[in-house]
Amino acid sequence: MTTAYDFSARDIDGNEQSLSKYKGEALLIVNVASKCGFTPQYTGLEALQKEYHAKGFEVLGFPCDQFGHQEPGDEAEIRNFCSLTYDVSFPMFAKIEVNGSGAHPLYEWLKKEKSGLLGIGAIKWNFTKFLVDREGNVIKRYAPTDKPEAIGKDVAKLLG
Repeated sequence: MTTAYDFSARDIDGNEQSLSKYKGEALLIVNVASKCGFTPQYTGLEALQKEYHAKGFEVLGFPCDQFGHQEPGDEAEIRNFCSLTYDVSFPMFAKIEVNGSGAHPLYEWLKKEKSGLLGIGAIKWNFTKFLVDREGNVIKRYAPTDKPEAIGKDVAKLLG
């Protein structure tokens, strides 16, 4: 059975990272963008990271420019924006595609595991979130409008 830990992706510095390094941890996987109406959610995502990291939780940010050209920068610009504007400490990855023929394999798998509203698999916008348990299984998919603060109770329950 495939789990989130079976995938790898380039990190924001261009190094290939196996997600197996997070084995045993719960994850919140999010496609992010710097110039989106939902960008302020970085504050809530960072708060979740700080509150639950020591209990075995990681937020993983995957920049994506497929929605309204809202992530136009390169990885260095994205890293600087996240650091300077939101003091992001959670792992950030290189820009990816989440839909279409160029979609990253992780996102192809996430969409198959938990489809969106009305069974539609495609990611509709930036800041779609997937909660993954400590075994690497997708537990829940959240819409871009679901604020990180509202997800905290699910994270706490998952971590026990």
